[in-house]
Amino acid sequence: MTGVFKYLKGDKVIWAVVIFLSILSLLAVYSSTGTLAYRFQGGNTAYYILKHSSIMMVGLVIIFITHMIPYKFYSRLSQVFLTASVVLLVITLLMGTTINEASRWLTLPGLGFTIQTSDFAKLSLIMYLARLLSRNQSEVKNAKDTFIRLLFPTLIVCGLIMPANLSTSLILFATCIVLMFIGRVSAKYLAGLIGAGILCGSIFVAIVMYSESEGRIGTWRNRMESFVTKSGEGNYQVEQSKIAIATGGLVGKGPGNSSQRNFLPHPYSDFIYAIIIEEYGIAGGLVVLFFYLWLLYRAGLIVKRSSRTFPAFLAIGLTLSIVIQAMINMAVVVNLLPVTGQPLPLVSMGGSSLLFTGIALGIILSVSHGVQKTANEMQQAEEQLTTGEEYGTE
Repeated sequence: MTGVFKYLKGDKVIWAVVIFLSILSLLAVYSSTGTLAYRFQGGNTAYYILKHSSIMMVGLVIIFITHMIPYKFYSRLSQVFLTASVVLLVITLLMGTTINEASRWLTLPGLGFTIQTSDFAKLSLIMYLARLLSRNQSEVKNAKDTFIRLLFPTLIVCGLIMPANLSTSLILFATCIVLMFIGRVSAKYLAGLIGAGILCGSIFVAIVMYSESEGRIGTWRNRMESFVTKSGEGNYQVEQSKIAIATGGLVGKGPGNSSQRNFLPHPYSDFIYAIIIEEYGIAGGLVVLFFYLWLLYRAGLIVKRSSRTFPAFLAIGLTLSIVIQAMINMAVVVNLLPVTGQPLPLVSMGGSSLLFTGIALGIILSVSHGVQKTANEMQQAEEQLTTGEEYGTE
């Protein structure tokens, strides 16, 4: 193992979190896709796990490649990525592949592989905001112009994501608000923005609840009604999830022994956390929660050790996007929030979600490696200076 780890740069604890969640993902996806295999693959239970394993390996390769690229290059790429993401979001809205009444996916020509352009947009926007915040630290606290420059791309990207993926848009918007707060944007500006967001959100909820429209508005209305009235399709998902959690108990039924995977819709993606608790118990669920919080803690250490603002904002912004999404997925499973359709990062079965989460983790590791390298160079310089002074004294 020592020979392998010498090629892994950056925070070894973050690498441990990645490896643990990847192994858990393989176990949980294999267990939860049995019914899917009998329904669509003639009982070939190896089909989905092999497909998921292939995507997982590509994701790990992406993490390795991106973590070898110095983080300063991501500052230059952020502008190109943001422009490209806006173009892709527009194309997706106009001619994207529609699944479950939502045009979230873009099919790559000739490959038959679909990606959620919102995943790329999340990554691009956070990178761009980290760049803007770092380059305007001297004036960001009270400069209205700087705040507008931060706000404009945030509203554009979140607005383009919202029609097809409301929950992703809200999560990204919340992440950007937190990142701006960390980046020392004036509290009065953020308070005004949050107040406006609450007002617009209230109006939006009222429109959705009293609208007779179908499509995505109908889906949002049904999910809200299910959460409030405890009835409907959304409530059925939550009830099955509760049964999985209750029957799992403290230590669970054991790997592969889930029964609710046969009744729970999407047990391999949106509700995979319920299957994890059923098979590994509440103790296993708490361990998973701990690993996401551990990832956030390690990102905090990167920020603390960083001598520059861009890598600090980049690392904490990307980590927040992963951890907030994980917290929301878990909150939905235990019925603290309405059903959102958000996967559990690095664990749920999926394509573009795994790949772009891999890119985000690779960038975080790149920042960690760069920060550690800078710290070592500064320490060596101090030691040489101290040694030189000692010889000079003698």
